[in-house]
Amino acid sequence: MRFLDFILKTPYRRVVVIALAVIMLDQLTKVIVVRSLPSSVHEKIIVPGFFKLVHWENTGAAWSLFRGSNAALAIVACVALVVLFFTRHHFDARTVLGQFAFGLICGGIVGNLIDRIRVGHVIDFLYFYVQQRGGGEHGFPAFNVADSAICTGVGLVFLLTWRSDQGSTPAQGEPVR
Repeated sequence: MRFLDFILKTPYRRVVVIALAVIMLDQLTKVIVVRSLPSSVHEKIIVPGFFKLVHWENTGAAWSLFRGSNAALAIVACVALVVLFFTRHHFDARTVLGQFAFGLICGGIVGNLIDRIRVGHVIDFLYFYVQQRGGGEHGFPAFNVADSAICTGVGLVFLLTWRSDQGSTPAQGEPVR
């Protein structure tokens, strides 16, 4: 218990622990997908008409935008990490929720960056879709644990921003300065 107290003692240690947890979970799930879904299979239906585990290689960004730009996107990820580091005070790092958001975002960026460097693409494997009556499917783009962490972290930043804006709103009838 003393070790855990030591690790979680400061805000930035908490951020690092959260980021490392995201990176490890992301990389572990990707290893499992690569080993259990060989390139010849590429998908396994979990909930028919709704959810599949897939093994898709994405050289682009979210929703496969900028496909084939793996090296450029790896550089963008490195730049994003540097910018996040220097703007970390905007994450309301005084709060546990702000630390959690910052850790999720950084961990997600690093998780996908590891893929880009190690295998030349990001491994996406969670695919939600709706089966259409006449055949075919309409789906949300496949994603992974790192993508989920980034989106959750950004959502938390929006929530924190909204909460802090709500606290600074003038009372009814007070003049706005």
